[in-house]
Amino acid sequence: MRKTLLSLAVLALAVSPAFGAGKYNRVVGPGEPAPTFSGIPAVMADKDTSLNLGDIKEDVVVVVFMANHCPVVVAYEDRVIDFVNAYKGKSVKVVGLCVNDNAQDKLPAIKERVKEKGYNYVYGYDESQAVGKAYGATNTPQFFVLDKTRTIRYTGAMDDSQNESKVTKNYLRDAVDAVLKGETVEVAETRAVGCGIGYKR
Repeated sequence: MRKTLLSLAVLALAVSPAFGAGKYNRVVGPGEPAPTFSGIPAVMADKDTSLNLGDIKEDVVVVVFMANHCPVVVAYEDRVIDFVNAYKGKSVKVVGLCVNDNAQDKLPAIKERVKEKGYNYVYGYDESQAVGKAYGATNTPQFFVLDKTRTIRYTGAMDDSQNESKVTKNYLRDAVDAVLKGETVEVAETRAVGCGIGYKR
């Protein structure tokens, strides 16, 4: 028990404080340094690993807050997998994170879901919820695009419709393409729509 509490304390200290706020995010916004994180237990394919933002070498990092139990996340699973495939060979890294405190969303369930669905990106679980709080994450799925300097360039929804056949605006792809080209992200923030994240007090 003492070891677990110590680990969580170290994890909390590894998450940098928030810097500002955006239009839809009360904690951080576009143009602000992204909170860093390290030591997050994670799984990639069938292998255990850990998430450390500072160790990621790609020019663009997409952080997406997720939850296994959330039907909106389920609706977006294939789109995220397709997104990862579309950017293979480019300097883009997708990182999934869950901070919900229920059995369906904890690491054992995450491992099962990764194997069952064939996630092609790393998916971690932050029991302390420190990362979610530092990013001001409120919903799942909620996306953050970080550039090479780990500055937030976009935050919000992946696109403009949960129904894939009705999507007319691909916010995430547009943001990532702009960052890769060294251009300004035209739409830098949207409202994240999905299941609410339940934070412990």
